[in-house]
Amino acid sequence: MVLAARSGDVLDDIARELGPDALAVVTDVGERADVENLAERAVAAFGRIDTWVNVAGLTVYGPLREIEQADHERLIRTNFWGTVNGSLVAAEHLRAGGGALVNVGSIASDLAFPFQGLYAASKHAVKGFTDTLRMELIAEGAPISVTLVKPASIDTPLPARARNYMDREPMLPPPIYPPREVAAAILHAAEHPVRDIVVGGGGKLFTAGKEFAPGAFDQLAPAIIAMQKRKDPPREPEGALHAPRNAGRERGDQPGYVQRTSAYTRASLHPLASSVLGIGVAATVAAIAVGGGRRRS
Repeated sequence: MVLAARSGDVLDDIARELGPDALAVVTDVGERADVENLAERAVAAFGRIDTWVNVAGLTVYGPLREIEQADHERLIRTNFWGTVNGSLVAAEHLRAGGGALVNVGSIASDLAFPFQGLYAASKHAVKGFTDTLRMELIAEGAPISVTLVKPASIDTPLPARARNYMDREPMLPPPIYPPREVAAAILHAAEHPVRDIVVGGGGKLFTAGKEFAPGAFDQLAPAIIAMQKRKDPPREPEGALHAPRNAGRERGDQPGYVQRTSAYTRASLHPLASSVLGIGVAATVAAIAVGGGRRRS
């Protein structure tokens, strides 16, 4: 396993825990040269690359009109260009012997989130890039599976490390799922070619509802903004956008209940259960929409 992030001391600690088969390489994924060095170090240490996971991500909370251009650009450089750099470098190595490329997007790849506008835009871009790369690899017959993992709200320190323009400490909108659910999805994608995986049944319902009734979803903007604000004042509004800060923690301090697992995601990794779940989600969304229509009339 090769670990890459901006925080060298944290990477070294994790590599020591994992043992001699782990290598830590300080990397800013927004820099193509850093990513190329990462791949070269991995091949030099282990001979080849089997699976490449692009998971680096940052966010900024606040109205689009208030966010400084430098913050917009840093977010896009990490979330989008980091994925582009990693994917293109990985594909060059995976073409020879085959393997898996796993990009971590978000349900924000399919949804807009007010007060996280550039985050949603970056994840939309990651989806478009990933889908295009997959098609091009299929066209050339490259033995590479390409998976987009789309988590819902996950209990990581992402909000605490965000650049924050709001007057309150940020948080994730519920329901919240544990990080191990994303890890399980990534591992599954490394072992089984699958196009995409949504982590969290709540996220699947949101995206299905938005597709079924996009105008109704737009009207949820005030509620979505409110669900991203804690009662506390901002703690560290600068966050880790431009430089590492408070790195090394797996879990966040999300207020409220955190799901212990995602039954939807675990079931969706099995084809038969996935078909049944798809029918169930469609029926639920239809029922909600019909109920809403009756209330309006």
